[in-house]
Amino acid sequence: MTSELAREFRKELSSLQAELLALAPGPVDTPWRVGGWTRKQIVGHLLDSATNNRQRFVRAAADGHYAGPRYAQDAWVAAHGYAEQSWETLLRWWQVEHEILTEVVERIPEERLAAECVVGDNGPVTLRFLIEDYLTHQRWHFGQLAGGGGTA
Repeated sequence: MTSELAREFRKELSSLQAELLALAPGPVDTPWRVGGWTRKQIVGHLLDSATNNRQRFVRAAADGHYAGPRYAQDAWVAAHGYAEQSWETLLRWWQVEHEILTEVVERIPEERLAAECVVGDNGPVTLRFLIEDYLTHQRWHFGQLAGGGGTA
């Protein structure tokens, strides 16, 4: 049975996908602020976030807990070469990664949403918190993609 959280997750990611596809390609290779990432790198960072969080979500759901490393965002973005990818490729990858992640969230049993998760040296949180925070993180970066701010 799909949880209310999973339904909200799917709905929010569907909304974000529509926003992403509606963005004018425009200056995808220009940093959105001095010293910041380009739109391509921001989308790449969101891909990395999906990958890292998928592992967290699956392990917490399967094992009843999760403890693992933080994510070295600059190193990951550089390692994947997102700045050299085409905008269209990055949009396709974002869509596929989030289809996979949505399927994972929909299969998490309600009782596993309380699983304890520790990321890096942060204090413990629940799997529910990680899932909700994932959406907050996506939305925050979408503000950058639309030209509205952030610090990355």
